Amino acid sequence: MPDIYAERGYGSRTLGFGAKIGVVVVDFQRGFTDPAFPMGGAPMVDQAGLNTVPVIQAAKRAGLPVIACVNGYDSPRAAPHWKVGPVLDLLRGTPAVELDPRIAAVGPDVLLIKSAPSIFFATPAAAILTKERVDTVIVTGCIRASVIDAFSLRFRVMVPRDCVGDHDAIAHARNLKDVERRYADVIDGAAAIDAIEQCGGRTTAADQNNVVMNRVPERSHHGTPEQ
Repeated sequence: MPDIYAERGYGSRTLGFGAKIGVVVVDFQRGFTDPAFPMGGAPMVDQAGLNTVPVIQAAKRAGLPVIACVNGYDSPRAAPHWKVGPVLDLLRGTPAVELDPRIAAVGPDVLLIKSAPSIFFATPAAAILTKERVDTVIVTGCIRASVIDAFSLRFRVMVPRDCVGDHDAIAHARNLKDVERRYADVIDGAAAIDAIEQCGGRTTAADQNNVVMNRVPERSHHGTPEQ
């Protein structure tokens, strides 16, 4: 069957990784991962959480930033017009808004509480990544809105397929394919870790070079900097 999107130029190129990677981890919180909650316990989401742990660990070893978020509200009145009833129970300070214990155990650098689908909406996530000179984001978790915002903010976007999930496999596959043809490269966790390790090596070398370049010149006995 012909692919009408490909025929019209969608997915016509690969983005590739840029100079520096950051990892964003979206909505791996107990309300979405713990089967004790109405929206929790989806096998695909659970596996995605497990697969995200080594990606975070690799980023931390490489000295690259990891930002995680949970979705939560002060009250239902603070929430958008969700059509998903249990989202209104994601109240700050309740167990449903706690970070999934497996993600918490590996210690993301930053934990944000957001009030919309995207990690970038009304949060400092983009500013933090920009401060860190990140130009490429690996997005894990519940991703579509965050992918679109990262793309709109001019980041290169990478989606490891085994680190993202949804309740329904067919809907998930269609969403992932649509993201791939428009906004992001879809890779796997192993490729993400490999890129992180390579980026970490480049970043360490650049940081060491920067220290040398910015070293205060020693003064000679005559009180002038040595050349």
